[in-house]
Amino acid sequence: MKLVDCARVIRSKNAGPTTLSLDLMFEDDARFRQALSSPALTATALAPLYGVPVESVEVIPYAPAFAIKIVLPRKIIAGAPGDRDVYGAQQHGPLLGVEL
Repeated sequence: MKLVDCARVIRSKNAGPTTLSLDLMFEDDARFRQALSSPALTATALAPLYGVPVESVEVIPYAPAFAIKIVLPRKIIAGAPGDRDVYGAQQHGPLLGVEL
């Protein structure tokens, strides 16, 4: 199953000028647990997807909201020359193809 078929919300945003936050939200506990247990949503799997070191990726589950937050560094500081997404709102794209 693809993440996009399982998650109710997949979004990204800035968590400061050098950090991105990716939010995954699910309808129920079963889908949340399925995603959380998937090897595709580990720091080891996500780091190459975003081209960052594995030790810089943090996966934070929040069971009361059936949500997973992924925190990782931006490749370019928000607003710096070459930045094409100052708000970090278009950085969730690589997650759309993830198979759980």
